[in-house]
Order: sequence, then structure tokens, then C-alpha cells
Amino acid sequence: MTYQNYSLKQLQQIDAAHHLHPFTDHKEMRETGSRIITHANGPFIYDSEGTEILDGMAGLWCVNVGYGRDELADAAYAQMKELPYYNSFFKCSTPTPVLLAKKLAEIAPKHINQVFYGSSGSEANDTALRLVRHYWVLEGRPEKNRIISRKMGYHGSTIAGASLGGMDLMHKQLGGAVPNIVHVMMPYAYELALPGESDHDFGLRAAKAVEDAILEAGADKVAAFIGEPVMGAGGVKIPPMSYWPEVQRICRKYDVLLMLDEVITGYGRTGEWFAAQAFDVEPDTITTAKALTSGYQPLSALLVGDRIAATLVEKGGEFYHGYTYAGHPVACAVALKNLEIIEREGLVERVRNDTGPYFARALQERLGGHDLVGEVRSFGLMGAIEIVKDKATKERFLPAGSAAVLVRDHAVAQGMMLRATGDTMILSPPLIWTRETIDIGCDRIARALDLAEADLHKR
Repeated sequence: MTYQNYSLKQLQQIDAAHHLHPFTDHKEMRETGSRIITHANGPFIYDSEGTEILDGMAGLWCVNVGYGRDELADAAYAQMKELPYYNSFFKCSTPTPVLLAKKLAEIAPKHINQVFYGSSGSEANDTALRLVRHYWVLEGRPEKNRIISRKMGYHGSTIAGASLGGMDLMHKQLGGAVPNIVHVMMPYAYELALPGESDHDFGLRAAKAVEDAILEAGADKVAAFIGEPVMGAGGVKIPPMSYWPEVQRICRKYDVLLMLDEVITGYGRTGEWFAAQAFDVEPDTITTAKALTSGYQPLSALLVGDRIAATLVEKGGEFYHGYTYAGHPVACAVALKNLEIIEREGLVERVRNDTGPYFARALQERLGGHDLVGEVRSFGLMGAIEIVKDKATKERFLPAGSAAVLVRDHAVAQGMMLRATGDTMILSPPLIWTRETIDIGCDRIARALDLAEADLHKR
């Protein structure tokens, strides 16, 4: 029996009876019922009632080439027919992860030539943590095991991923984080810049927080600094251009490894293959997932720089770490075809030269002047809209986050899917969006803002 044999109410009842959702208030959701998404095409998703919704989040930051790509389905089918699965243990491999690793080395920064596969960004960050700490042990410096991260950073939901991340609510539910991980200020100028402080100076001050944490612990105790080039789930917080070069300089000064989490920013979203290239930094590891397959298959790839890889190979012996589905042949076949599509259609260049700049202008011109909007910002095809009660003072509505949720709900009702994170609306559309699609999205968000403003005035 297929889902078409069930009514929406029946599907919602079954969902409530058996399905625990991620990042969800289950009591609240079960009172209202879940929205059942049944199919999708191009930039649009459709629910069980036939409602067409423009997807402003690319699924969950991942569907970069859009929905309904027969080529990706065909690649998965062909690989399943030939070899649906074999593992990468026992000194074995299969063709697609081998060829994908070669392709990733070609598009990654020059000093990165090795890949370790998993199935999610959380797994990739677990691997990165294990690998970095193991590297320093192999180098005879086991005391270098502290990791510096950032407040409100997001690095996954596993125990290690949540520990690396800087979200207090996740830490409270964790009940015991991985030790020797500390969190410093985020490069969030909208709330943290001092009066009159330039973006450049704020970026340097935010980077200095990393140096202060290194000095507080002692450089001989610090293994690495990890950060998202643009903080995604925390609210598309875009650092000033002075920030990352200064962080890199600090890490090199104290011999601290630099880890970039590009689970969201990788594979074209910033107008380069990787945000490392957009910000001109050379990290020791790059965590990737999501858009590697455009979400058509679960796959992650930790890209490992030559310094770490050389030590692991020459001094490491057996690395006691790995996953059953690491280098899954079907997922890797889909990733290869996905990267081929991105290249063939010039999506990276389109974001850099056309849709990215147009997206920035459209957000500013169409939404920036609204009374509820304190700031709009974007980088490539990532965007944020700060929801405020008072534009001049940046005062927020109470309770915290309630106004953004109201805007989100109106947006979905207007046929526009976007996400509320705290008091910030965030967007991460598929890279296939055109100027026309951007205009449609801005129109629908503008209507949602007007409706939310009317509701807020009734309070």
C-alpha cells in the first residue's frame, strides 16, 4: 500500500504515534499535525494537499541542484544494479568512492588531497575531532588536545558534534559534553560590534578571542580551532573579511590546526566550491556533507590536508575509526553525478557572478526597509533577515524568537519555505534559483512580514 491510500489525517496520526522528529517540540507538533511533503520539482516542494511552496532552504541547506533530477536517480539505480553495497574495510574499495575522492581533491584547496567518508555532517565532525587529536598523539604531543570553537556554532547532533558546537540548549540536554572543548565569541557584528566599531576592526577583535583562548590554555595544550566559515544554523552570521585571515595567522603563530566546517557552505553556496576559497584560507580539515549529493543520498566527506594525512599514513598504524556505510558506492555514484551537474551548468559561477549579487540587492531593496527588519545580509546564496521591534535600538519582541516564528508561519502560508532561528529568518535556496525565482521569494517574504506586523500590533 502506498501513501496515496492514506488521508492527510491518517498520515498525521501515524506520524504522531510512531515518528520522533529532530529538533521538534513533539507535543506541540502532535496538536497541530505535521505537514506531509509528498513530491518536489525544481525549486518547489508540494504537500499532500497539493500546495506549492518555493523552497528557500534547499531542503535543509542541501538540495543545491534542485528537485526532480532524473540523472541522479538514474545514477543511483545503475549503481544499485551493478553493486548496491560493499564496505571499505578489509583493505577493499569500490570504484565510485575512489573516483569521487579524486574529484574532491581536484576541486578542494591545493593542499588537501585525502578524503574520509561518512553519512552525515555530524559523523564527519566526529571523525575530524578524532583525527585531529590522534594527529597530535602521533606527533608525540598528546597534551595538545583542547579544541576551541564558538558560541552558537553548529557542528552536528552527535555527542561529539553537539560538544563541538556552541549551542547551550543542546549542551543542557547532553548531560555531559566531550571534555576539553571551549567556546569563544562569534563574529556577529549586528549584536556584538561596539558603537562606532568598523567591520574590519570588529573582525580583528572577534579573531582575538581565539588568540586569548589559546593563551589562556597555553599553546602547548591547544589542538585546533573549528568554525563554520559562515555560521549557518546559528543564523547565517557572516564574519567581516578581516576575520578568517586573522584567525589563520593566529593558528599558524601558535601551531594550532585550523578546522573548517563546510557542511553548509561547501559545493558552491558561497560562489566558490568551498568557502575556504572565498575567504582565502588554507584549513587543515574541511568537513562536508549535504550538497555533496544535493541531499539525494546521505553522504559526508571529511577533506584532510597533507600535513595531517602524511602523519596518519607514515606514523599512524591502524586508525581505529570508521563507519559501515563509509564510501557507500551508491551515495558516491550520486555525488559524482551531482558534481558533474554543478560543473556542467556553471552553478558555482552563477552564484558568484549573477544570482549571489542579485540576491543581496533584492534582499536589501525589497525587504531591508521594512519596519520589522533590523538588518538583511547575505553571502552567495545564504541570507538572513533580523526581526526587530525597534530598528534604531535593535530591541527584539518578547518572548524571544516568537516574532520570527510568526513571520515563518505566514511565509509558509504564502508559499515560501524559510527557517526561523531565534529572532533571525534564514535562507539557503537551491543554486538553480534565477533572478525571477529570487523576486518571487522576496515578494512572498514581504507579504509575510506585512501580515506578521499586523498580528504583532494586535498584541
